[in-house]
Amino acid sequence: MEAAIGAANWLVGNVLNKLSDELVAAYVASSELGLNSEQIKTRLKYMQGLLHAAQDRDVSSNPGLQSLLEDLSKKADEAEDALDELHYFMIQDQLDGTHEAAPELGDGLSGLSLHGRHAARHTIGNWLPCFSCSRTQDDVPSAAVVISNPHNATKSGSGHDGGHVDKLSFDRVAMSNKIKSVMEVMNSICGPVSDLLKIENHSSTATSTTGTLKRPPTGSVVSQDKLYGRRVIFEQTVSVLTDSTDLGETLSILPFVGPGGMGKTTFTQHLYNDKRVEERFTVRVWVCVSTDFDVLNLTREILRCIPAIENEEHKCTAETANLDQLQKSIAERLKSKRFLIVLDDIWKFSSESDWKNLLAPFTKGETKGSMVLVTTRFPSIAQMVKTTDPVELHGLEPDDFFKFFEACIFGHSKPVHYEDDLIDVARDIVKKLKGSPLAANTVGRLLRKNISREYWIGVLEKNEWKNAKNNDDIMPSLKISYDCLPFLLKKCFSYFSLFPEDYKFYNLEITSFWTAIGIIDSSCQNDNNYLEELVDNGFLMKGVDRYDNQYYVMHDLLHELSQSVSSQECVNISSLNFIADNIPQSIRHLSITTIDIYDESFEEEMGKLKRMIDVANLRSLMIFGLHGATIANIFKHTFEEIKGLRVLIIAMNTLESLPNNFSNLFHLQFLQIRSHYRLKEMTLPSTLSRFYHLKFLDLNGWSGSKKLPKDISRLVNLRHFLSSKELHSSIPEVGKMKCLHELKEFHVKKEGVGFELRELGELAVLGGELRVWLELVWSTEHQTINDDVLDGLQPHPNIRVIGIINPGVAPCPRWLCGDISIKGLEDLHLEGVSWGTLPAFEQLPHLNSLTLKNIAGMCVFGPGFSGVTERSFMHLKKIEFENMPELEKWFGGCPLLILFPFLEFSDQFTNLCSLQIENCPKLSQFPSMPHTSTITNIRVRNGGSKLLYDGKELIIEGYTRDLAFHNMDKVEVMKIRDVSHILFSDLQKLNSLGSIQFEKCDGMLSAEIVDSVVIHSVQNLLIGRLCITGELFSKFLRCFPALSQLTISNCESLELVPVEDGGLSGLEMLQSFTVYNCGKLLSGWPMGEVGGGAQVIKPFPTSLRELTTDSSMQSMGPFSNLTSLTILTLRKCKELTMDGFNPLIIVNLKKLTVNALYREQEKMSIAGDLLSEIARSNLMHAGSFQLEEFEVDSISAVLTGPICSHLAASLHTLKFSSDQRAKIFTEEQEQALQLLTSLKHLEFGYCYNLQSLPQGLRGLSSLKTLVIFCCDKMQCLPPKEGLPASLEMLGVRWCCPELEEQARKLRESDPWFSII
Repeated sequence: MEAAIGAANWLVGNVLNKLSDELVAAYVASSELGLNSEQIKTRLKYMQGLLHAAQDRDVSSNPGLQSLLEDLSKKADEAEDALDELHYFMIQDQLDGTHEAAPELGDGLSGLSLHGRHAARHTIGNWLPCFSCSRTQDDVPSAAVVISNPHNATKSGSGHDGGHVDKLSFDRVAMSNKIKSVMEVMNSICGPVSDLLKIENHSSTATSTTGTLKRPPTGSVVSQDKLYGRRVIFEQTVSVLTDSTDLGETLSILPFVGPGGMGKTTFTQHLYNDKRVEERFTVRVWVCVSTDFDVLNLTREILRCIPAIENEEHKCTAETANLDQLQKSIAERLKSKRFLIVLDDIWKFSSESDWKNLLAPFTKGETKGSMVLVTTRFPSIAQMVKTTDPVELHGLEPDDFFKFFEACIFGHSKPVHYEDDLIDVARDIVKKLKGSPLAANTVGRLLRKNISREYWIGVLEKNEWKNAKNNDDIMPSLKISYDCLPFLLKKCFSYFSLFPEDYKFYNLEITSFWTAIGIIDSSCQNDNNYLEELVDNGFLMKGVDRYDNQYYVMHDLLHELSQSVSSQECVNISSLNFIADNIPQSIRHLSITTIDIYDESFEEEMGKLKRMIDVANLRSLMIFGLHGATIANIFKHTFEEIKGLRVLIIAMNTLESLPNNFSNLFHLQFLQIRSHYRLKEMTLPSTLSRFYHLKFLDLNGWSGSKKLPKDISRLVNLRHFLSSKELHSSIPEVGKMKCLHELKEFHVKKEGVGFELRELGELAVLGGELRVWLELVWSTEHQTINDDVLDGLQPHPNIRVIGIINPGVAPCPRWLCGDISIKGLEDLHLEGVSWGTLPAFEQLPHLNSLTLKNIAGMCVFGPGFSGVTERSFMHLKKIEFENMPELEKWFGGCPLLILFPFLEFSDQFTNLCSLQIENCPKLSQFPSMPHTSTITNIRVRNGGSKLLYDGKELIIEGYTRDLAFHNMDKVEVMKIRDVSHILFSDLQKLNSLGSIQFEKCDGMLSAEIVDSVVIHSVQNLLIGRLCITGELFSKFLRCFPALSQLTISNCESLELVPVEDGGLSGLEMLQSFTVYNCGKLLSGWPMGEVGGGAQVIKPFPTSLRELTTDSSMQSMGPFSNLTSLTILTLRKCKELTMDGFNPLIIVNLKKLTVNALYREQEKMSIAGDLLSEIARSNLMHAGSFQLEEFEVDSISAVLTGPICSHLAASLHTLKFSSDQRAKIFTEEQEQALQLLTSLKHLEFGYCYNLQSLPQGLRGLSSLKTLVIFCCDKMQCLPPKEGLPASLEMLGVRWCCPELEEQARKLRESDPWFSII
């Protein structure tokens, strides 16, 4: 009953809001309707008051009242739609200067005449296409909105030319009849409802339907400083983790299992952050699994959390890489490290193989004692994944739980009256919560809001507690918090159910959504921060994205609660196998989360859904995720009758993928359109400009044409336009959009109308609390000479960012160079101005970014110039000066700059963090940089010299000034080239340094300096073009005892000394070695070793896992002790022999590359020789090869039966590169290829003489990707039916025109078949 009263109250309020518009009210009161609008409003206000009072009293359920309230809500909904439709045509009148929807014309007689004319048209035009906002078929005829061009208007509106579109015509008779009918019915219902509401009844007991419990996206940061209870089991678990090598396993899995809300995550967070655990594990990763156990997505997330290593062989982009690349990269990064992985809140697996697949890269490590911690509520999952006995967590013991509950309410300070007045109530509440920490947190936040006995007793006595199905059920606890929310917050919360789990809610987006569906009145949208209120009530949590933008995220359990409480109104379809019969017919808001997989049952169920629900009067339709043309067509058919939408989120997959009725959605207020990144030419719907009610337009996900409809400025109610700068700058006549809050960029254009500066003067609400980027750009060929153009632009006082570029010779405007009217300015960019006077910077106390470029005549900038005082730049964070040829004092791109008085005035720049200096050849006085640790961005360039610093990375190239290394202790990566004045010992001050690259830095190194330096933090070292002795080089390497990656290139004279510690064998932690163009490196090691017997010395340590080499190596002998290699790359190695080859080095190989770059006439094959040696060994038995990726320069060497049969189980990537000899595939090679049943990626590159692809490609049932590039003589692709059904991507690059044309046609036949 309470929900019905609240809904009726809310909808009646919406009708009153519509009637508050003077023109709408006048129309309702006009003689043609014969209604008394004031009497109607009075009756509705009285009804609203009774509903509000009844809601406060929590009246009991009454079947008759329930039915009448539903009727009232329905009619209020219809009335709101009718008045909204009327308002639409009034806006259209205002835009076009017409009076079609005017309440009165002149003396009133013309209004009657207009009504008569509409009546005649209505009589003869009932057959014309029309809109109807009516809820039932037996209502009065709808406001039959006649279309000027019915054929075009009913199309989806994806016009190609962006031109003007036909407007909708107004049927006055239908509108009048509709409004009159619905108002009269509402009026008739108000009487009996009012009478019944006056009767006070007892409270009714509501029932709660709970769904599946779910967990939030969690992190490793502990939100609760103290762990209450469980100390014994906690210490036992710490011992297991810190003594994990005693388990004798490389990897162990320890599950934590227990009912939902019992604190498994919190317990694991405390373990994760325990100092003993931190010291034990080199790498720690926390991942929230939640309900979607997607191996690929989870692997991507894990990879993002593992620190990258320099010179990765498997370096990949987590967002785009396939599973194999991701797993190899993870294995590479974790290879020699002891790690702890937490997989929080696992719900299910598709199969046990999914779990093993996810775990695969973690089992390849070399260090014992790594751990995976799993939290789950399902004992079956714990039993399946465990390698050691699970830890079971149940409710807290009563005493511990009560202490925790008190802490949830009060923190560390209880009120004085607590012991006397509240403790007994608190104990009664605790009994209801059954030891659940999550329930304690939720109810604790609720009680904290009102520390009074009366309020607490009210919470205790909520009837949902009595109906909890299980003693440990958390949903009743969560529902209590929901029930205590004000009605509007309940509505806000309930609509979260439409969004996918773990969705990140940004304030602007969700607030605009609430406004569109009528929860928030747009006139007072900023009066309440509902998101913060929901945070305060424990329904949302805050987060910050990588761009430092705040977002909100909802706990999974609470998302389930939102679905439960809104189930009669809102539905989210998140599975292809949903059942339409389970969806209530009453839904008004529908969202669908899709994946691009077609299922016939999905089409059938969507057909049922269309017949079951009132599609025409859906208020929200939100489609998330990617989907192809087949599913797009299903959606188009299902939703072809939509008319009443306020919110639409949709993807355009083709030009015709929008619903047929898209162009007629005149109620629309919130629109988000996405498109696939490949559909660059697809245009926006031309009818977009017809949505006069639209307040929020999101095109951030639009990848198509950047051309807007020409009359887009007719969106006069648009407040927020989220899109690229390019689209913002393409709005003609933007001044008509007076409600616009943000304009990223505006370009003054001479072509056409609507891009004059005066357009900006009409945008009075730009800015406010929003950060506005306003850039005025003139081309150098068309600069203004009109003095008053800039002066006439008076920005809003709240504008924060201004850029003025190339305005010509016009003087500085008075609003900027006189009495500054934009004193809140934070960012100022002036470029190409010729002003004699610059702004008075002392009037800009909040300025934090200043950019001055190409300003002629400016010689001095500093205290005493142009109003600059010692206090002018206290907040300045970024300074950039560039290309001011006459500037002699200060800094910037200034060829004549001779003095940098930075130290003298450094106390004025306490917040400066970014400094950019370019092309200053005469700069003489310059401090050591960075002069303070607050500066984290430096860019100094002068000819071939440069200094680049971003806080984490330092690049020095030919730079001769002093450096303050003590202010750069956070530097992780350092690149030094052509530098000699830096002391090698100074690098010890960089405590975080992990990677160094030296090139042409011989002068930094001497035997005396090197002997005294040890840098423990460096793990990655790159050396290029060094001319030093082998003895000094060996000493140099000993400065880096923790080195794990070493790259040497272009050191043509460098020779490793063939003595103990003369090679690399002393680097016991070395994992990866790469060498290029160092022909003499092992010239002293002719047989790959020196000495003999027990004294034999090898050049490489046995720890090596990855080796990449070229012609620097002459034989396989130096590798003979590297039996732990997982990656071996041999390039440009024509002279390499098999002398000293040890077959054991291939046992653990995962990736092998052999590419000698032979010419066509050369008959040798290193790959053939290598595979022959392997074949002759005793290792050619099933399972002997673990090779997963093979790149080779010889097709004939690989495609043989014996080789392919042993590669079949593991090989998933095969790349044929630079085979100049292969022309066609023999029958034997075709047969051998079919043996590679695990192959997922096949590539042919630089095979210039290859004439065709293998004929049996379709038989490769696992193949996902086929790539062909630089194969000049290949002229024919197989038809699509000749390709494997599993193929997802075909790449054709730099081949003959015929081949590329065939690829293009394949793509056109199905735009969702990925072809690059």
